[in-house]
Amino acid sequence: MPTYNRAPVTIVSGHGCELVDSEGRHYLDFIAGIAVCALGHTHPAITEAIEAQARRLLHASNLYSHEPSGTLARELARRSGMARVFFCNSGTEANEAAIKLARKAAFRRNEARRTTILACTGSFHGRTLGALAATENPKYREGFGPLPNGFAFTAFNDVSELERNLDDRVAAFIVEPVQGESGIHPADVEFLRAARRLCDERGALLIFDEIQCGMGRSGPLFAFQHFGVRPDVVTIAKALANGLPIGAMLVSEHVAQTFEPGDHGSTFGGSPVPAAAALAHLRVRDELDLERRVSERSTQLFDALRELARRHADVFDAPRGLGLLVGLPVRTPFEAKTIQAAARERGLLVGTAGGNTIRLAPPLIVDGEQIQRAVTLLDDCIVTLKSEPPG
Repeated sequence: MPTYNRAPVTIVSGHGCELVDSEGRHYLDFIAGIAVCALGHTHPAITEAIEAQARRLLHASNLYSHEPSGTLARELARRSGMARVFFCNSGTEANEAAIKLARKAAFRRNEARRTTILACTGSFHGRTLGALAATENPKYREGFGPLPNGFAFTAFNDVSELERNLDDRVAAFIVEPVQGESGIHPADVEFLRAARRLCDERGALLIFDEIQCGMGRSGPLFAFQHFGVRPDVVTIAKALANGLPIGAMLVSEHVAQTFEPGDHGSTFGGSPVPAAAALAHLRVRDELDLERRVSERSTQLFDALRELARRHADVFDAPRGLGLLVGLPVRTPFEAKTIQAAARERGLLVGTAGGNTIRLAPPLIVDGEQIQRAVTLLDDCIVTLKSEPPG
């Protein structure tokens, strides 16, 4: 169905930070499957883990315990400091689980009035009806009403408004530590600290949606570790299995027993093959010391983009973001999608985001030469676009 505005390119293979299309053209990939392929394409450790697990067991259902999902759950709990893990297939499903958990937690505390899920302006939490109801963006919501009730919004990075809106009807406050779809906007640490304090004082759960900004993209494995603010619930997906569908909700000890048998489920959640790929991803992350690597490459990318923005101050504002999730705001009359298409013609794949923004989310294994090449290609795009006659 025509749900995607696809570029006129058919990808057939990939290796590392490069993709190859059906015409044999090579592309430097600076969107990584929309922040999915943290270790790049066809990483041998991921491929080997998939092959080995597929020979042993593909599926057994959640009627039984099976590996490697149990090992992955223990590993994610250990690394995050959380108590329990629920597996599903996507970030949207992880957020749906978090919404249900928040309301059931209030119900079990005999606080039936506490049903509101408070989210932020500029948020994006998914496309199912529940996650969409928590997404404050008219273009995603139009035509799908009536959406589920019990959702409200508060201004992103506005502590005083959060204090007014987080009342005794709120079951949970859900927030992205770095908003992705609205244009790559990091949260202020003061805002997240205030959210933690207010949730504690007023009896609400604090949920961090780390689907795009987590799994090492901000540097540490979890974005909350960068900010030093611990939520009650973390949702992750995208990069977890480096390309295979898997999502997870991680919960702290005090809500670990909220769900009972029958409260929630997922046929394919935690299936052996994506779980094996996720475990391989975590092992490689340790071997490569990706936290240090992301920090170094992020500094290099931001420095290069700031210089690009200075050189073309009539086209770009200063870059924003965190780690290797970066937004480069574009000034009118230029359009981010025009620059995206021009970059693709030159062999560079980038994304776009809200507010006329170029989105850069390269594989976390990107090297310095590739960063410089990408920024040089962007520079070439702008020089060429400026030289073209209007219209």
